[in-house]
Parts: sequence; structure tokens; C-alpha cells
Amino acid sequence: MSSKHKLFEGALILTAAGFISRIMGFFFRIFLSHAFGEENMGLYQLVFPVYALCLALSTSGIQTAVSRMTAQKTALNKKEETGNILGTALGLTLLISVAEILFIQNNASFIAVSFLGDERCTDLLMIISYALPCAAVHSCICGYYLGLQKTRLPAVSQLIEQAVRILSVLLLFAVTQSSGRTPSIRLAAAGIAAGEFVSALFTVHSLSRQGRRLQTFSVKKLGKDLRELLRLSVPLTANRTIVTLLQSIEAASIPICLKLYGLDTSEALRLYGVLTGMALPCIQFPSAVTSSIGAVLMPAVSATSTAGNRTAVIRLLKKAVGSCFILGLSCCLFFLIFGRFIGTLLFHSSTAGRFIITLAWICPFLYTNSSLFSAINGYGRTGSTFLINTCGLLIRICCVFFVIPHFGIQGYLWGLLASQLAVSVLAFTVLLAQTAKE
Repeated sequence: MSSKHKLFEGALILTAAGFISRIMGFFFRIFLSHAFGEENMGLYQLVFPVYALCLALSTSGIQTAVSRMTAQKTALNKKEETGNILGTALGLTLLISVAEILFIQNNASFIAVSFLGDERCTDLLMIISYALPCAAVHSCICGYYLGLQKTRLPAVSQLIEQAVRILSVLLLFAVTQSSGRTPSIRLAAAGIAAGEFVSALFTVHSLSRQGRRLQTFSVKKLGKDLRELLRLSVPLTANRTIVTLLQSIEAASIPICLKLYGLDTSEALRLYGVLTGMALPCIQFPSAVTSSIGAVLMPAVSATSTAGNRTAVIRLLKKAVGSCFILGLSCCLFFLIFGRFIGTLLFHSSTAGRFIITLAWICPFLYTNSSLFSAINGYGRTGSTFLINTCGLLIRICCVFFVIPHFGIQGYLWGLLASQLAVSVLAFTVLLAQTAKE
């Protein structure tokens, strides 16, 4: 099968799974907003920067490195070496994630008070930390299969994770209510841990059925594979960690700066919950397509460029980037027309509808950026993606600290638009220069 057909088939499978997962998650968020309220949604969203930071340290760079190394070995007809790469990566990522659990368990209260600004986040952090090793295993195995350009397992595991998360929360919610107690937002955090646990079990079970290839694991090659894995993953992990840390500072500072604007703690958390738990998920919902394209584009670009087929690479990029941009324009128009209706109908919030309309303008840039970054990473230009992401984040952080205190949450929405536009221009320039060199 040609790389073009593999890209199309892989993107189609991941897109289908992504859409189903996004639909499930979208209605689940509606349930959470109705069951726990806007303020508790804000509290729930506050712990995600810490969770994302831990995932960036333990999985993001390693998953991308596994995917890229597997794609390269496959392109060079060295498939027997891919099992060694995966085994090395699993050991490394599990070691890091276990260390993260111990750190969070011992410092949850300090993180909640000093960094997130709300002691109520302590229990949420304790619960969500148990998801980290499961997410590490799940991530590595999915990266391995994506490198082989086999997208069925990552797609199915994504659906399983989402389904278990939702069903476990609904079950816990019903049991808590039936016992006469008031359900807590901690149930939502427990759902994340349950979903990652079951998804990890599924991926490990599926991998065990390919035991013959994994039996090729060689201790003699461990040092070589570990050095190569670290060479690729450390820059990616450092880049992703710094970017996620900046995102965490950005997210944690929004409620604080809203207080400087004149809002009390409850109202600040309410607006933060509406923005991050309702409006942004609506805007990001169609990005299931672009995320799927990006996931298969990176190893496809890596393998095709390794083979020296410049024409095929350019053809892949034109189709992928062009499709994402057209989708972004279509979604922008849709949200401008129906944004207020969506906010009122689904979330019973006119504020959510107003946010959706403002955020609609970022769609063309947001959706295109995922494919641009995947292509740049496929070329190995991870330093460029780091610098571009950092530039976009600094724009947003400046808006948080200097614009929100004067214009409220609207100032942050303007910052989101400005940062996405800047990121698109920079990423397109880097990719254009890279293709011109080949």
C-alpha cells in the first residue's frame, strides 16, 4: 500500500474514533456542568495543567520518539528491531511516571495551595496521579503502532478509555446519590484514572498477541536503543515540558488575574470553568480530524523523507495542510452562526455562547497548526516547534497578566486569536524553508 493510501486509511480510522470519542466527551461535559455546576467545573479544570505537565515529562517526547524510530526502522526493513525500541521506552516511561506519583502524593497540598491557588484541588491531584503510569503504558504502545502506520489499536484504545471514564463516573454518581450523599467533583477525577487503567490493560493485552516480535528484545542492544531514544525524546520532552509549564502558568493565572479585574473567587472560577470546560471543547471538537491527520502525518513524513521521496512528501503536505485549513474555515463560519445557540441549548449558559462566537475566529489557524507541527516534527525539527509554541504561549501569557486585569476574560480571548495567528505564520514559514532545502 502506498504512503498516500496508508495516510488516508490511518487518518480515517483515527478520525472516526476521534469523532466518536469527542461526541462522548462533549455530552459528558454537558453532564458534568449540570451535575456539579460551573464553579466545580472550574475547579476540575484547574488540576489539568499539573496532569498535563506530568504527562509531558513521562510520555509526550518518548511516544513521539518511539513512533519516529519505529517508522524509520520499518522504512529500512528492520522491523525486528522495533520490539527492542518499545521495550526500552516502556521501561523508561514507567520509571518516570512512578516517580511522579510519589512526588504528587507527598506534595499535593502544597501544589494545590501555592500553584493552583485553591486547597480544594488537593484530593483531585491525589486521585488523578494514579492515572499516570497507565497513561505512560498506553501512550508508548500507541506510539509504536502509529510508527508501524497501524492505527486500529490506538483508535480502539481511545474509545475504550473514554467509554470507561464516562461509565465509571456515571456509576459512581448514581451510587453516591442513592446512598443519600452529595456527589463530589472528585468522581470526575476518579473516572480519568479508571479510563487510563482499562485502556492500558487493553493495549498490553493486544501487544502480547504480537509476542513473537517482542521476543526479539535484546539486552545487548538496550544501551544503543536507549541512547537513540534519549537523543530523540529528551529535546522533545524538554520542549513539551517547558511549553506545558508555560501553559500551566497561563491556566493557573487566569482566575487570579480575573480577581484583579474585580471578580470574586467564585465568579472567577465560574468564568474559567465556562471557558475551559464548555466553550473551548466546542471549538476543539472538530479538531478530531486534524489531530488524526497529524498523528499519522508525522511518521509518514519521517518514513517518506528517509526514503528520499521529496515529491511524495510535498504531495502529502499539500493534502494534509490544505484539508485542515478548509475544515477550519468551515467551522469558523458554523460557530459564528450557531455559537450563541449552542451555548444556550447545550450548557444553559449565554456566557458560553458568547465565548464560542469570539473563539470561532481561531479555528482556521488552530486546526492547521496540528498538521504543520506534525510535519515539522517528521523532519526532525523539534527545536523549531518548541520555539514556535513558546512564542505563541508568551503572547497568551502577556495577555493574561497585562490585558485581563483591564479588560477581563475578553482580553484573554483576543490573546488566543493573536497567538494562533502568529504560530500559523511561523510554522508555515519553517515548513516552507524545510521543503525548499530538499
